[in-house]
Amino acid sequence: MIAFFSAIVSVSFIILLGAIAARTISLEAKALSQLSVYILAPALVADGLYRTTLSFQSAISILLSFALISVILYGIIWILGYYLKLPILTRKSLLATTLLPNNGNLGLPLIAFTLGDAGLERAIIYMIGSSILLFGIIPALLAGHSLSSGFRFTLKLPLVWAMLAGLGLHFFDLKLPFQLDTAIAQLGKAAIPIALLLLGVQLASTRFGVGRYETGASCLRLGVAPLVAYGVGKLFHLTGLDLQVLVLQSAMPVAVNTIVLVTEFGGDSVKVARTIVTTTLASLLTIPCILWLGS
Repeated sequence: MIAFFSAIVSVSFIILLGAIAARTISLEAKALSQLSVYILAPALVADGLYRTTLSFQSAISILLSFALISVILYGIIWILGYYLKLPILTRKSLLATTLLPNNGNLGLPLIAFTLGDAGLERAIIYMIGSSILLFGIIPALLAGHSLSSGFRFTLKLPLVWAMLAGLGLHFFDLKLPFQLDTAIAQLGKAAIPIALLLLGVQLASTRFGVGRYETGASCLRLGVAPLVAYGVGKLFHLTGLDLQVLVLQSAMPVAVNTIVLVTEFGGDSVKVARTIVTTTLASLLTIPCILWLGS
């Protein structure tokens, strides 16, 4: 637990710097977001897959587990929406906040600090599945478009091609010339602190408030999701770090990019923004409990 609280302090310190910077030097979230999405995050994924020692079986098990977790959570939201007769905008918002954990901005650095490089390898695999859901499937669900249009949108993102490049270099054991692998690794190392600064910037501009929706949505994201992840992990016979990372990544607060998707494709952006803040703050209490139970 001492290691976890040290990680929380380190992560919180960088987030706080981002919030202070947003209010003092007009640090722009859009610039940081584009830098992260189009350069740093793809470099992190490509480098992680290029150097990974994770077995193919573990990687596939984590991805399949993530897919089943998402399907189960989608079913839970559909049932709640039907029986509680929730408005369509509320259903869309609840779908987005439940299915999209912050496993990039917060999950990767937290797992890197607490579980080391081996945990980070697994967390990157989880993030790949989540990124496909975030950029490919959720926009289609929110906007009512087909999954094929969402898939075409996903193929335009550098993250997908970085994943394929990293896997290709790894499986064919190819070496990059002129120390390009070192350059990519350096870019990847910058992804985590930049992501945390971005989270601080975005939280600084979000108005805080907690109502029935925010409370219920937070319980689904921070309570129900990790329980489902644990059950799915056991179903796939995951153990050790595989199971720890699956549950921990599923227990993360709502992804900050959720507000972008809801604003663009449909949903209640005010409720979603408040849920992001609520779950982020509440996760400082729930994640230590999950780590303690898993230790």
